[in-house]
Amino acid sequence: MPRYRLTLEYDGRPYVGWQRQENGYSVQEALERAAFGLTGRATPTVAAGRTDSGVHATGQVCHLDIERDFAPDRLRAALNAYLKDESVVVLQAARAGEDFNARFSATGRAYLYRILNRRAQPTLDKGRVWWHPRTLDADAMHEAARVLLGTHDFSSFRATECQAASPVKTLDRLDVVRVGDEVQMIVEARSFLHHQVRNFAGSLALVGCGKWSAGDLQQALEARDRRLGGPTAPPDGLYLTRVEYPPA
Repeated sequence: MPRYRLTLEYDGRPYVGWQRQENGYSVQEALERAAFGLTGRATPTVAAGRTDSGVHATGQVCHLDIERDFAPDRLRAALNAYLKDESVVVLQAARAGEDFNARFSATGRAYLYRILNRRAQPTLDKGRVWWHPRTLDADAMHEAARVLLGTHDFSSFRATECQAASPVKTLDRLDVVRVGDEVQMIVEARSFLHHQVRNFAGSLALVGCGKWSAGDLQQALEARDRRLGGPTAPPDGLYLTRVEYPPA
């Protein structure tokens, strides 16, 4: 049965997250309904990352198996026709080998976290940024973030309900830059703990407004205790932007 790799963009606000859940409508359900409309068969999908409720994506990747052999561009267009009333779109479709798995074949993931840092609240970007009216020092946030790079026990920055087998992860990149009224955090790693990026954002915002120093962030990391980490930033500003795979 042919396997296809899809790259998705979505606005996470209408959904309870990527994964099908009993408490609401998910991105996965929207996509699988579209695939059912196209094929007339239940078509399970597997994604690279299970984004939470309200989290967005500009480069989510998933795979699905379809009995019919579609030209990739035709598959993209057909699925998007069924998704026209959803906040989800297929950006790219490609054939994939039967051993490709969107989740387990991934070698890296990248996220963007957007903080609107101005006195006036958002209008056009409401629900797509974290509004933080108190002035943030992006340079101080960037310098403090250096202590998080590399391999660490990130227990202080994982959700209490995180189901990962180990809190140890390797952080490859964490840059904080100011772009006009926005402070943007770019984060890259092979994989992440539940809420890890949002907890980074909340903790670094404490540094940015002068409540924490780089030393406080270091102490929080070394404590390996979620109670001593910073607050969890809202999902509004978080975007899954890219998933990396080995060369075909």
